[in-house]
Amino acid sequence: MNTIINLSGVYDDEGRVPEEAHTLDLRALDGCCCYCDPAAAGTIRQAMDKVSTAGIHWIDTGDYHYITKFWLEKLREPFLLALFDNHPDDEADTLDSGLLSCGNWVAAARDELELMKGDFRNEISLPGSLPVYLSIDLDVLSPEWARTDWSQGTMSLPELLDAIGRIAAEHRILGVDICGGLTVTKGARPADLAVNGHTRQLLSDYFSSHPLE
Repeated sequence: MNTIINLSGVYDDEGRVPEEAHTLDLRALDGCCCYCDPAAAGTIRQAMDKVSTAGIHWIDTGDYHYITKFWLEKLREPFLLALFDNHPDDEADTLDSGLLSCGNWVAAARDELELMKGDFRNEISLPGSLPVYLSIDLDVLSPEWARTDWSQGTMSLPELLDAIGRIAAEHRILGVDICGGLTVTKGARPADLAVNGHTRQLLSDYFSSHPLE
């Protein structure tokens, strides 16, 4: 099942959303861009309450990557986090602010989630046999494959898909989320939207043809 959390309007700008997707429209929500205040966090968690962690979750741009932590909170068995991201998102020194952010959510998950037994960034092989939750930020990809307003990596989409396939061959996948992209209000040009929409479609096609259950 595809679930879309629409906060910035990025999917509207691209004009392309995964087929048969359930959309949580939170575009009117304040206090949630990059930094998420407690009230906004409560609203997002409530919207996600009845949505299964299984399946593919499209969680808007990288400004909202902290939503991954809300999915992880819903897991009920020990797990590993496999993160594909050009940034570690583990700024532990910012946790004292009381605000969850796109830059500290991994650190928050390490501190708060007892069932998370390890997190690994941009790895193609994970230790042990625990199930895995996959979180992907498109900024891990080179500009040939994605356009974002964060510094980007050098990975190609085929390399990313190969890494996902290797992990899935060795571990049960509990769920997947994907963030990243660029909105018109943040300077996206038609060519940027076309690149991101195309890559988003290829990712959707991949997961449709490679069931993770």
